[in-house]
Amino acid sequence: MRNIPNLISVLRLLLVPLTVWLIISEAYGWAFVTFMAAGISDGIDGYLARRFDWRTRLGAYLDPLADKTLLVSVFVTLGLLKLIPAWLVITVVSRDALIIGAVLLSRLMDHPVHVRPLMVSKVNTVGQIAFAVSVLGVAALGKPLSGLVEYGSIPVALLTALSGAAYLASWLRHMAEQPEEDKRP
Repeated sequence: MRNIPNLISVLRLLLVPLTVWLIISEAYGWAFVTFMAAGISDGIDGYLARRFDWRTRLGAYLDPLADKTLLVSVFVTLGLLKLIPAWLVITVVSRDALIIGAVLLSRLMDHPVHVRPLMVSKVNTVGQIAFAVSVLGVAALGKPLSGLVEYGSIPVALLTALSGAAYLASWLRHMAEQPEEDKRP
């Protein structure tokens, strides 16, 4: 039973190529549905893991991997189709690349950092999801995206930049600490 949340995360990962294909095919209504299903499954797997204490080490990696793969893939695809501005896609992707790069660098330097979601990051994720859902929903209805994109892009970009800055500051503090084995008596 402990593997049910992990299975849900894997299924969410499998929704990524389908969602991207649906967006590329301009089947925005179905893309909206698969994106929403992925979002709901994220809530379900998290609830099950916490409620029944089905947390696993694998799940701690799978869940954010599935979330970020979906969000980044959808943002990149929407950007390539020019439904959202390229600068916003670059902001979203750069933040995630910065975090991954920092984690990898800290591991290479034998000073691994344990990334825990910050509140600003959770708010950022909600903002990014709400924006992507809105873009897909409005596109599915065949309505113009200009106002939504114009007014929605800036708060998403600001939240993304703020979240990236918070993680960077946390990582810099961590890297400034001396690992226990490097301390001399």
